[in-house]
Amino acid sequence: MKNKIRVVIVDDHQMFLDGIVSVFSKDEHFEVLFTENRAKLVLEKIKDNLPDIVITDISMPEMNGLEFIKQLRTNFPLIKILVISMFNDLKSNRDIDGYLSKETDSHELKNAVKKIVLDNEKYFINNFNNSEDLIFKKTILSKREQEIVQLIANELTSEEIAEKLFLSKTTIETHRKNIFYKLNVKNIAGLIKKAIHLGIVK
Repeated sequence: MKNKIRVVIVDDHQMFLDGIVSVFSKDEHFEVLFTENRAKLVLEKIKDNLPDIVITDISMPEMNGLEFIKQLRTNFPLIKILVISMFNDLKSNRDIDGYLSKETDSHELKNAVKKIVLDNEKYFINNFNNSEDLIFKKTILSKREQEIVQLIANELTSEEIAEKLFLSKTTIETHRKNIFYKLNVKNIAGLIKKAIHLGIVK
C-alpha cells in the first residue's frame, strides 16, 4: 500500500514498545520507521527519517517527555505528536495532537493515529483536561517515589536514601528526576511545598 502512515515510537519500557510495534506491523496502513527508549536519540535519528507521527510517553529518563515534545515541536513542527501514558492524573494539551491511556486497546490506538494524521484532528481520551495547565494528584507518584519524597523532606541525601532503601545512588537519582518532572518542580523547596499540598508529606 502506498502512502503508509510513518510512525516513530518512544518509550523506555521495551515490552510496551514491542506491543505497539506488533499492533502496527499487522496493519498495512502503517509503517514503523524505528523505535527508541531514549528521547535524545530520537531527535538525532528523526532528522534523516521523518515520520508522520511520533508516539511518546511523558515519563522517561534523561529527557522527560514534555521537554522532548517541546524540542520536537520546535524543530519539526509538521510532525504530529501522540502521547500515550499511564498517568491519567497528569495531562497537558500543549504542543500535542492527542493523548491516550496505556490501557487503550489496539483499535482505538490505530483510529487515533489515523484521525490525527489523515484527518488533521485532535484526539484525546474522554477525560482529558482541555486546559493547558497540569493537574496533579497524589497517585501520580508510585509508592516508592512517595517514600523517597518523604526521605528527601527529612533532609536525607541521595546516598543516604540509597543506603536506607538498599538501592543504588543512580536509581535514586533517576527516581528524583522523575519525581521533579511529575510534580513540575525545580528545586527541593518547590518539591516539599507540592508534596505537602498533595498530602504526601505531612
